[in-house]
Amino acid sequence: MVEADSGSGSSAPRKRADARRNEQTLLDAAAAAFVSSGVDVPVRDIAAKAGVGVGTIYRHFPTRADLIVAVYRHQVEACAEAGPALLANSSTPHAALASWINLFVDFLVTKHGLAEALQSDNAAFQTLHAYFLDRLVPVCAELLDAAAKAGEIRADVEAFELMRGVGNLCIGADSNTRYDARRMVTLLISGLRLH
Repeated sequence: MVEADSGSGSSAPRKRADARRNEQTLLDAAAAAFVSSGVDVPVRDIAAKAGVGVGTIYRHFPTRADLIVAVYRHQVEACAEAGPALLANSSTPHAALASWINLFVDFLVTKHGLAEALQSDNAAFQTLHAYFLDRLVPVCAELLDAAAKAGEIRADVEAFELMRGVGNLCIGADSNTRYDARRMVTLLISGLRLH
């Protein structure tokens, strides 16, 4: 591909990066709005939180279902991408695992905000659970394997089993102010340690 005008060619990649950043900001704002106000939150509230016009949201996501699916996928991708980065930059594999599980808990809180919509009969939502498992179970397994190989945790913990346990500890946290799901998850992760 040959660029005839160097001025327009240099701005195109920047616009794409700006568009990605704007979409990420929009999805983060929508996720926060879904958690605090439910999936029926007015689109104008999401737009205001993201600093965009309502038309921008509808241009990217013509239906509420499209927005919900995009938020869910965005949150899954953020959690999946964090695993290898944490493993590379944490002091120990166990520290990386603990940090990732905290991100997973944050994802579950967002997911609970979407739970009612995700359980509907809308065809757009039917493949999301498989997508969640396909993207996140291998990341959790990689973190568990690294911590086990470093001699920090038991080697017999399966990723799906741990993620399901964390999910179960998070259930009901929004309906009981005296229950601290994050503390319970921290105890679970600490309990994996060998020493």
